[in-house]
Amino acid sequence: MNPSRIIAVIPARGGSKGIPRKNLRLLAGKPLLAYSVEHARSTPAIARTFVSTDDDEIAAVARRYGAEVIRRPAEISGDEATSESALLHTLESLRQTEQYEPDLLVFLQATSPLRRPGDIQNAIETLQREQADSLFSACPLHGFVWRKEGEQHSSFTYDYRHRQRRQELGVDLVENGSIYVFKPWVLREHANRLGGRIACYRMHPLDSFQIDEPDDLVLFEQLLAIRPPVSTTPDLAIIQFLVLDFDGVLTDNRVLVDQQGKEAVWCHRGDGWGIARLKEAGVDVMVLSTEKNPVVAARCRKLEIACLQGCDDKREALQQLVAERGLEPAQVAFVGNDVNDLDGLRWVGVPIAVSDAVVEVQKAACLVTSCPGGRGAVREVADWIISARRPGQKSIQGDEARLL
Repeated sequence: MNPSRIIAVIPARGGSKGIPRKNLRLLAGKPLLAYSVEHARSTPAIARTFVSTDDDEIAAVARRYGAEVIRRPAEISGDEATSESALLHTLESLRQTEQYEPDLLVFLQATSPLRRPGDIQNAIETLQREQADSLFSACPLHGFVWRKEGEQHSSFTYDYRHRQRRQELGVDLVENGSIYVFKPWVLREHANRLGGRIACYRMHPLDSFQIDEPDDLVLFEQLLAIRPPVSTTPDLAIIQFLVLDFDGVLTDNRVLVDQQGKEAVWCHRGDGWGIARLKEAGVDVMVLSTEKNPVVAARCRKLEIACLQGCDDKREALQQLVAERGLEPAQVAFVGNDVNDLDGLRWVGVPIAVSDAVVEVQKAACLVTSCPGGRGAVREVADWIISARRPGQKSIQGDEARLL
């Protein structure tokens, strides 16, 4: 399945009643909607993230955090409107305006901001591995559950007359509303997010709460505060493909211009030596640059590596290059320094920033070099990868990098 044909859709209408303006309420200083947008955009398998909304302010927040916006008509934006109607409208809008049909749709609810890194990617892979048509996320329920019907209470998950030990009970699953993945035909044929062969992705109970009442915001603030930090140390030993920006990574971001307009750049010989060592180790190295000047190709010829220059959409280019090599995003590292690298950094398994990268890029990276661009940063990255491939050695040692 082509990763570029997987999309995420987050319905977010403006007229929520239980919590007015719920999707825009701040949670730990960030709009609630932003969490789901960021979760989708950091998922390697997802190519595009859409927010379906009828509200100008929500649309602005969605775009600020990197989502595309589908304007939802009033007739499917009221209290009685279903999420399915918004999802169908998104599919039809893409079909009519772009002749675009995804292979999979990932449906995320903004009221579930506690997903862990990797949850959405793992859910997609679960559906694919189990050859399912749709999937829901759930948390396991262990215990003695009762149900009230009319005036009567009945034991639902066990027989109270023959009480078992808790560990002898079966495991029940409670749909938590956090992640749904399905093929478009399921939605069209059943007008439902679930249908065909159904799979389940299990999440931890503490990650399964939804925000429905005003007091829930206080609870979620506390949950975010006490959650243990998630390790961001990447496995550099599995890297097969290293992609480098040019200006500000292989150069120090300066340019020399003579009176004829010819340009020259400053590079670092140590970076070239690091690239040579990587190639000897079997790592594919390539430059991906927005710059069109011939100096890019000239430097890459000297280093004997491929380059793609004049590239305006680095994420799309990365997806194509990785697919051509038969690799997974986790096997790819990308080194960048400026905002035009952000989409590519958010897609690969190991996003790396040079030490003098802009703040937004450093925040998007899981590793930041100690050397600046054009002054040994690429050599530093090469040493990390080669070290990680040696048994018994750690991939990152001492103060070589900052883990973010």
